Parts: sequence; C-alpha cells; structure tokens
Amino acid sequence: MSKYIDTSAIIQVIGSVFKDPSLLDDNRYSFNETDFPERFHKVLFGTIYNLHILGAKKIDINAIEDYLAQRPKSYAIYKTNKGHEYLQEILDKNMIAAFDYYYNRVKKMSLFRAYSEIGLDLSWIYDIDNIFDAQKKQEQEDFIDNHSLVELADMIDNKISSIKNGILDNVNHKSMQAGDGIFDLLTKLKEEPAIGYPLYGPLINAVTRGARLKKFYLRSAPTGVGKTRSMIADACNFACNKIYKDGKWVPNGTKEPTLYITTEQEKDEIQTMMMAFLADVDEDHIVRYEYDMGEEKRVYEAANIIADSPIYIVTLPNFTMKDIENSIKAEIREHNVKYICHDYIHSSMAILGEISSQSGVKGLREDNILFMISTRLKDICNEYGVFIISSTQLNGDYRDAKVYDQNLLRGAKAIADKIDVGIIMFDVMPEDLEGLSPLIQKKNLETPDVKMVVYKNRGNKYHNILLWCKAKKHSCRFEPLYITDYSYRIIPVQDMEIGVIEKKGDQ
Repeated sequence: MSKYIDTSAIIQVIGSVFKDPSLLDDNRYSFNETDFPERFHKVLFGTIYNLHILGAKKIDINAIEDYLAQRPKSYAIYKTNKGHEYLQEILDKNMIAAFDYYYNRVKKMSLFRAYSEIGLDLSWIYDIDNIFDAQKKQEQEDFIDNHSLVELADMIDNKISSIKNGILDNVNHKSMQAGDGIFDLLTKLKEEPAIGYPLYGPLINAVTRGARLKKFYLRSAPTGVGKTRSMIADACNFACNKIYKDGKWVPNGTKEPTLYITTEQEKDEIQTMMMAFLADVDEDHIVRYEYDMGEEKRVYEAANIIADSPIYIVTLPNFTMKDIENSIKAEIREHNVKYICHDYIHSSMAILGEISSQSGVKGLREDNILFMISTRLKDICNEYGVFIISSTQLNGDYRDAKVYDQNLLRGAKAIADKIDVGIIMFDVMPEDLEGLSPLIQKKNLETPDVKMVVYKNRGNKYHNILLWCKAKKHSCRFEPLYITDYSYRIIPVQDMEIGVIEKKGDQ
C-alpha cells in the first residue's frame, strides 16, 4: 500500500459527510474510490454515499448497519474494525468547520499516491519517510498546505517537463538540406493530395481543401447567426456515417473519432441539435416532441447513429487552458480523436486566475488571454496531428463594416494570427440582397439568407470571398449556394467532392 495516506484527514472527511451528507451534492467537491486507500474507509464512505444517492432522509449508525447487513463481505470488514464504535468516535471528534482543509489534504494525498504508483520519487516535495529532520518535515507540511491541488500537480508536471526538455532539446534541434526527402514528398502528394476530411456542405471544401490535420480553423459570427449549429454539423459530418438527405438515408463516409467541447450548452442541448442535423428535422419538433409525418422515426434513427458513432462531448463551463488541453489529450489517448470542435474561444474567471498565477501578472487584458488560447490550440494541432475548429463572437464594429476581417473579432484580432482558415458568418442584410439582385435575376440563382466571408485561407487561392448560403438553422444545415467577390461578381468555383472510404468493421 502507498505511504501517502493522511488517516486523520480521511476520518474528518468521512465524519463530515456522515454529519452533513449534502456535502456530496456540492459541486466544489468530488470523490472517487482512490481517495480512500484502506478497505474499511472505502466501506464507510461508500455506504454513506450510496444511502444518500438512494434518497435516505436520515443517515445514522443504524441505517449504515442495516445497509451493510445485506452485504456480508463489507459488513465483515465493518465488524472486524469495530465500525459502530469507530463511527461514534469520529462523530464526537469531527470538526466540520474545517472540512475544506481536510478535503484538500485527502485530495493531495490521492495526487501523491497516483504519481508514486507510477514510480516517481516525490521526496523533494513531501518526504513521508523523514522522521529525523523535524524542521524539514514542518516546512514540507506548510508548503503542501499553502499550495492548491492544481499548483502541486503543475509543479510535479513542470519538473517532469524540465527533465524531458533538457534531454530532448538538443535532439530536436537539427538542420537539414532543403532537398532532403523532396521526391518522397512528391510521391506522397501524388498518392495522397493534401486534402482533409470533408466539412459539411458544397463549395466549402473547394475553398478550404477540407478539414486538414494539423490545421486550426476559426468561424466567427454575431450572436444567433449559427456558430454552434454549423459546428454541430461539422462534428456529425466527421463522426457519423449516415445522414438523411433528399428524402432518404445516405452513406456519409467514415466514422472519424471526434470531440465536441462545449463551454455554454448542456449535453442534452448538443444532443438535440445533433439529432436535428442528421435527421433533417426542426430541433423545435424534437424538444416539444411534436413531429410531422415520418419525423419521429428519422429522429430515432439519428439517435441510433449517434450512439454508434465515435463522437464525444466534454462540457467546460468555467475552463482553464489546462482544462482544454487535458480534455483534448485525454480524448486523443483514449479514443484516438483526430477532429476537435471547440465552441468557443472566450475568457473565463478560471482562466484569468490560471494565467495570472502562472505569469505572475495581474490585470492581463482580454486580448492577451484570447491570444494565448488560440496559440495553444494551434500548438496542439501541430503537436498531436489533429484538426481543430473553433469560433468567436464579433465586436460591435461589424454592423458598420465594409471590410470583413480579423479586426471584427471580439476581444483580440490577434487570434487570427494563429489560424489557417478564418471565416465570418453573417445574416444576409437588405443591402446584400440589393447588391445580389441583378446576379440572382440574370442567372436565376436562389436567394441566400446567410453569407460566409473567407478572410484568411493559408495555402489556398480563395480568400476575401463571400459564400452565399441557404440556412436551415433549426436543423443545423448551412448549404453554400455560390461564391462572389465583395462587388457581388460571381467567382466560378468547381465544387470539390472529397471521397472517403468506409473503414473495415464499420457498419
């Protein structure tokens, strides 16, 4: 058993939740089995937790013993350790007013145990075997008490990173002759052109060459235009291999592992949008459960497709940069995620505190924070070979703008420095329809209701162009119709159909 155990802190935590089980409902606290390394403590805490979850109005020693009586193995552990007397003693000695302190001690010991169990020597931060140097022991105890769980984890991670960087820096620094491997590159491009997995909708792939790995795309818009809904469409297009189109279910390529990070919507809000997109059903019909003929069956089929697809949702309402990075890294590791939809780049109280703490600078401007987020997202693209698409709000200048570019991004135009493709979405305005009217009449074109402005398109020939779209926002479908320049002159672009082959084993 690991040596990093603070039994007195564990006893205080168990005593506090015994006295006040509502602590288990407080979002500030989280518990798991690893917090209680001894079987007896697992039995006590687990019993209190389960009784609370089951709706017990009152939890006392009798309720605990009645619960355990139905579980012989756990009850034997309870009896062997004189559980009745033990519970009475911790109730008498419990200091619930100091719960936060003891809770944090338990979590810090869990952290140390986890690192110790993979072979790390943590004596530099907490030497549990030190019994002779009282001053060092007290200094380490004070150090641990005066630093948060996150700070301690970062210190350990930074120490590992410094060792890694010290060894690898010289290895990674090397030059090469410019022609090295150049013919292999040409052969590779002949066999596999630099084209990514298709984004949703016509023309958009001709403009961007699809969702290319190691690239970072940004699609910004004012509130209500469809940032989230267009991103839902792309996430489902990556991960789901069937979609309802032209009155029937049709194949939709491969099922690519995809992560959707939401910072504002709840899981069920994301799920209803996903079903609306795949089934081509108004989301309002789904949430009201009021379907037109045939829609309910389509929605259930969409639900089955989503349940069978490698698409994962992470909710980060009050996030730090570490939260974003750790979520992405975990999904890459656990589910081999290659396509990441992050909705959307903005600051939070947690991220302000994180960056101020790391940099030692207070009062950082929002533009500094947002630039740091976009920089880290681009770094993740390169480091892990993934595709990321995110979004931002626009500032108030967009209402009077004549040129649409990064200067309209709310908070920091420098965000656009790190992106490979930059798009801004707007609802079509009366002046747009006036400018388009001669073209629509002459070529008998459909009238759009959303325009996408491509203001940055690194490595592609199409930029400073307008994609005019027909939007079915309630089913998250945005269909580009045609492309013009700012003067409403048509730009002929041949649509690009990106072919994908179904993977073996997929249905």
